[in-house]
Order: sequence, then structure tokens, then C-alpha cells
Amino acid sequence: MISVALNADIEQRLTELAKSRGLSKSDFARELIEACIDDLDDIGMAVGRLENRQPALTTEQARKALGLGD
Repeated sequence: MISVALNADIEQRLTELAKSRGLSKSDFARELIEACIDDLDDIGMAVGRLENRQPALTTEQARKALGLGD
């Protein structure tokens, strides 16, 4: 369990958004944190793939690699 201090504006926005979705502030904050962590994982994976990027294949090379005939 954690406790987070928010400034008044952010807390008000959190309250309004949670209410509009029929959630408690805690449940909504948990969903936001989980979504953010998932997004950060995805970004990290994408950056890693870009850093280790292989040269692009031509259509012919891709078809051959996939075992597709002409």
C-alpha cells in the first residue's frame, strides 16, 4: 500500500474522473498506475527493439523468409 500527496487541482481532477467512471478515487488511481506501468513496459520494449534493429527486408526477401512462393 502507498500513500501519495497530490496538489488540490490534481486531486479534484482525480475525483471528477473517478466519479464519472463510477469508481472510487483509489480504484481509479490504481487503474491509472497499472496502465502507466504497462505503457512504460511497452515503450521500453519498443526502444530496445529500435536499438537492436535489423536492416529492413525487401518484399522478395520477406516472402522467401516466410516460405512463400512467387
